[in-house]
Amino acid sequence: MNAHLRKLVSITLLLLSALAVPALAGGGHHEKPDIVSTAMSTGQHATLVTAIETAQLADTLRGAGPYTVFAPTDAAFERLPPGAVDDLLKPENRDKLRALLLHHVVAGKVMSTQAMNMDTASTLNGTSLPLSARAGKLYVADAEVTGADVVAGNGVIHVVDTVLMPPEI
Repeated sequence: MNAHLRKLVSITLLLLSALAVPALAGGGHHEKPDIVSTAMSTGQHATLVTAIETAQLADTLRGAGPYTVFAPTDAAFERLPPGAVDDLLKPENRDKLRALLLHHVVAGKVMSTQAMNMDTASTLNGTSLPLSARAGKLYVADAEVTGADVVAGNGVIHVVDTVLMPPEI
């Protein structure tokens, strides 16, 4: 093969590989991370993510959804009675932890403007969360939404300042 043809083949291969890489990586589209990855990236939901993983709900919340998650901050978990988080994270309390976490999750993508016009939301735990708007702020039970509409690829997160307790806990 002469030098000119070799150079032409090399350039063609480089161009083809440059075009193939974005296609293999999802066509060059930048999809938003799922709810679990989004929560991990906030810097204020480490306890929540640990609980999600311990309760074996990570695959669910990484799934297609869409989901709305009222996500308590690390500070919210710290306000629980001493030892409560450690107790919930024990393997023998997985069902209780799952119930607690699913009490924070609603099927569907409910943005804050929509939630402010709702009275209740049904959770994946089968419980109901009261929703209200007070002084222009969204509340879920007695928890204030301090960060609304954090959009993930499979839903939305609303940051809350309190851990929401289901009736059975």
